[in-house]
Amino acid sequence: MTTTAASAAPAPVSWAACGDHGGECATIKVPVDYANPSGPALDLAIGRLKALNPAKRIGVLIVHPGGPDASGINPFILHDAIPAESALRQYFDLVSVDPRGVARSNPIQCDRDLVEQMPATYPADESEYRTWLAYNAKLSQNCRERTGPVFDHVDTTSAARDVDAIRAALGERQISFFAISYGTQVGQQYAELFPRNLRAMAIDSNMDHSITSAFRYLQTTTEDFEGSFKAFVTWCGQTQACPLNGENVTAIWDGLHRKAAEGTLKDPSTGEPITAEQLRMFLFDGMYDPAGSWFDVATTLKALDAGKAAALRTFATPKTETVSYAYPAIWCSDWKWQISGFRQLDQYRKALEALYPHTKLSPFWSDVVYCLGWQGKVTNPQHRLDISGTPPTLLPKARHDVGTPAAWNYAAAAQIPDVRILEYDGVGHGQYRNSTCARDHIETYLTSLKLPPNGTRCAPEYPSQPPASVRRPQEERPLSVTGRPLH
Repeated sequence: MTTTAASAAPAPVSWAACGDHGGECATIKVPVDYANPSGPALDLAIGRLKALNPAKRIGVLIVHPGGPDASGINPFILHDAIPAESALRQYFDLVSVDPRGVARSNPIQCDRDLVEQMPATYPADESEYRTWLAYNAKLSQNCRERTGPVFDHVDTTSAARDVDAIRAALGERQISFFAISYGTQVGQQYAELFPRNLRAMAIDSNMDHSITSAFRYLQTTTEDFEGSFKAFVTWCGQTQACPLNGENVTAIWDGLHRKAAEGTLKDPSTGEPITAEQLRMFLFDGMYDPAGSWFDVATTLKALDAGKAAALRTFATPKTETVSYAYPAIWCSDWKWQISGFRQLDQYRKALEALYPHTKLSPFWSDVVYCLGWQGKVTNPQHRLDISGTPPTLLPKARHDVGTPAAWNYAAAAQIPDVRILEYDGVGHGQYRNSTCARDHIETYLTSLKLPPNGTRCAPEYPSQPPASVRRPQEERPLSVTGRPLH
């Protein structure tokens, strides 16, 4: 269904300087509930970096964050996730947003103590399954009470409408749109609603919102987890500087995982056990960003195998009474899973462990389990895209991507008219960051509207030496407030 922007002229945007990169920040009023546009409003936080070459300014490029629980203002406006030398900074006013329910935009608030009581593992028996159901019900009720009406209106359809409210507030007839990960779902649904308001769209590492089978969801995420691990093993065998070069990396990993599952893998520095879930989470997180993480993953696995101290990555936020935690509120507004009970979930786990014997189960099992018993409304359930009238869309994807698997990208592309797939033959999430080749094609398309030729492939770009700075800044890491990876 296609809709058009409201005819009433929006109020002018009052910008104020923010950050150290010449950014400007502001808020605009948007309806809490777009079905009741004259009802309560919320202040949507937006940020802007003006084109560095104003004489050749093309227009506005909306850069939408992923998540769903991530700020766009922090990485894209206050920091330099897209650096000044990029053509996108030169020729566009780069605009981003803290999506509704996130950070500065009426954040979802929940009791910190309750969030920290979240069960940590996939349910192993009927009792743990029931514990998850009760916990999700309690958490959702608590977050609604702490947050107010916005809690029931943080779905991706509303986020897509917010993008058009930004376009209208800026006085632009059309926008260009770029997103990575969960932001691609915002872009897909924006294209459904406002196709003629798009000048160009590049959506990198795509969600597939048409998946209705919980097993299919879990299977595709675990498939790319297993494929990413195998690529890591191959890289280590071919890279002399890898700390595990010349060793049987698969056997080392399998042995560590077996010990973790048995409760006998301990961190020598603390004596605390490392669980199988923690170990898989560490490996999973390392598959997002090979250049920044693979040497760290290999170093840690080598240390654990030798019985040396090798603390796995942890995540902490300042202690407060409440915590901003939008992930399940947004996610469970967009996804509904038909699960008959524990037995069905257990069958899924056993089937996946047989299919993928090394990585077993993607940590994104939580995307299914979070929503069981959740009391929020499913206002934007899964559906196949209905898009027409859009300009050509560029869709970069990786061969293996733990955050948005290859199967999702192919399925999304099949639902988008006039789409060009750009294949990155390596591992990673967010090809704009992982591949200079993909980044060049993305920037060329967004600035010139020139798509790469059909069948264009970008070769893997893996590190040959440890990076000078092993980890990206915490602000850019794909983690939720609970320390789980984001899309």
